[in-house]
Amino acid sequence: MTNSIEEIKDNDLLLVIGSNTTETHPIIGLQMKKALKKGAALIVIDPRRIELVKRADNWLQLKPGTDVALINSIMHVIVKENLIDRSFIDARTQDFDAFKESLSEYTPEYGEKITGVPAEKIIETARLYAKASSPGIYYTMGVTQHTHGTDNVFCIANLALMTGNLGRRSTGVNPLRGQNNVQGATDMGCIPNFYPGYQSVSIPEVREKFERAWKAGLSPRPGLTATEMVDSARRGDLKALFIKGENPVLSDPDINHTVKALKKLDFLVVQDIFLTETAELADVVLPAACFAEKDGTFTNTERRVQRVRKAVDPPGEAREDSWIITRLAGKLGYDMHYLSAEDVFSEAGKMWPALAGMNYSRIERKGLQWPCTTRDHPGTPYLFKGGFPKKKAVFTSVNYRPSEELPDSEYPLTLITGRELLQYHTGTMTRRVEAVNRASPEGYVEINPEDAAGAGIENGRMVRISSRRGSIKIMALISRRSLKGTVFIPFHYKEAAANMLTSTKTDPVAKIPELKVCAVKLERINNAREKEQV
Repeated sequence: MTNSIEEIKDNDLLLVIGSNTTETHPIIGLQMKKALKKGAALIVIDPRRIELVKRADNWLQLKPGTDVALINSIMHVIVKENLIDRSFIDARTQDFDAFKESLSEYTPEYGEKITGVPAEKIIETARLYAKASSPGIYYTMGVTQHTHGTDNVFCIANLALMTGNLGRRSTGVNPLRGQNNVQGATDMGCIPNFYPGYQSVSIPEVREKFERAWKAGLSPRPGLTATEMVDSARRGDLKALFIKGENPVLSDPDINHTVKALKKLDFLVVQDIFLTETAELADVVLPAACFAEKDGTFTNTERRVQRVRKAVDPPGEAREDSWIITRLAGKLGYDMHYLSAEDVFSEAGKMWPALAGMNYSRIERKGLQWPCTTRDHPGTPYLFKGGFPKKKAVFTSVNYRPSEELPDSEYPLTLITGRELLQYHTGTMTRRVEAVNRASPEGYVEINPEDAAGAGIENGRMVRISSRRGSIKIMALISRRSLKGTVFIPFHYKEAAANMLTSTKTDPVAKIPELKVCAVKLERINNAREKEQV
C-alpha cells in the first residue's frame, strides 16, 4: 500500500475495484465503513453484488476481464472535462501527452460496449473520483489474476497520477495483501528476480554486494515464478522442488496439471504446519512451527514491520522455519551463522536502506513502516511525499485486450473464483475449526436466477460444473449477487475444488494465472437439498 490503514477513515472517496473487502479483508473493511460514516463517497467496480455495493454511491458491474476498457474510459472523461491535475503532471510525471492520445478511442460509449457498464455511470464515476480531495484506490486479486493483470495495475496507477492522488495523506494506490506476511516475504526476496529490498539480481553491483555479505557466488539470472516451476516440472526440466507454506494442489490453476507436474518430480519436499494436499504428495515433509510458536517479524499490507513472539512450544518434531532452513543449509555445506531471528533482521537492515533505522527495540511495542532509514526516523505512513524514486513517474499507455478464454456455445458461462468471509485460502487452517465448519461447511456455485432457470437448476440442487480442464459436483446457490452469464465459486473446499476448472494461462509480465475468468458450463444432477434462496 502506498498509504496506511489508519488513513482510510479520512478518505473522502473510496474506489474499490476487484476486492470484496468486507469479506476478504474485514479489518480494512471496518476502516472503510468508518470513512463512509464520516460522509465519504464509495465507488465499487465488481461483477458481483458484494456487500459493499449496498453502501455504494456508484456500482459499476462490469463484465469480468474488461477492467482496462473501463478505467481507460473513466480517464477519457477526466481528460475531456479537464479534471486532471496539470501542476502535478507537469512537475512529477512524464509522457502524459502520448498517454492522453492513447485514450482518445475510449469514449464512455465505447466503454459501455466492451464492459456492459452504462456510459452515464462511467461519466459519473470519473467526476466523483477526479473531484474528490482525498480519494483512495483499493484492489486485490480481482485486478491482478488475469492475463492482463499488469495492464490493469498500470491503468490504476495512471488514474492516480493524472489526478495527483499520490504522495498525499489518505490518497494513493493500495493493493491489499491477501495472506499474512506476504509483504514481508517479498520484501525479503521471495520473488525470483530480486534480492531482499527489491534489488535486482541482474545488476552486477547489487549481486556483488550480496555475494560479499553471504560469502557465496550468486547467479545473475532470475529464477522461475511459481507457475513457471510447475510448467517446468511437467516438462521434466525441473527435477526437485522445495515447497514452504504453500498448497498449490488446491491454490494453483488446473489442479490436474499441477498434480501431474508434482508427481513427475524426482524429489519433492514440503515444509508446512499441517499435512496439506500438497504435502501428501511429498517424498519428505518437514513439520514447521506456526506463528505463535516462533520469534521474528511480520510485515503487513501497509509496510508495517511488527514483532512476532513465541507464546508456546511447537508440537512434536515441528521446528521454526528459520531453524529448518539454517540446518538444511549446513547439511548442504553452507553455514548461515545466524544465532537468532534478530540476527537475520539486523542483516536485512544493513543490506536494505529502507530497514536501516529499525531494530527489535524500536519495534518492541509498535511496528514501523518502511522506509525507515535512520534510528531517529519515524517511519513512512505514505509513500512519494517528496517525489518518486526515478524523479518522475511515467504514464503507461495500455490497450484493452480480451481474456484468454471467453464463453462460447459449448461453455457459455464465465467462472469467477474467490474467498468468502469465514474460510481462508485452501482451508488448511480454518477447515480444522469445528465452529467455522458448522457455519460454512461446504462449497457452492453462485448462479444468477436467469441462468439457473435456463438450465433448469433449482436452489440447493447438486450440479456439475465443467470446463475444458475438468469438472466438479457442487451445490447450486441461486443468487442475484452474480452477474447474468457468470458464476462464482469459493476455492476453499477440496471436495469441490474450483481450481479443477481454472486455466493455466498467465499474465506475460507477472506470470500470475488467470483465475478470475474461464469458460464453464452447468448441468443439473439428481441430488436435491433444498436451501433458502438468497
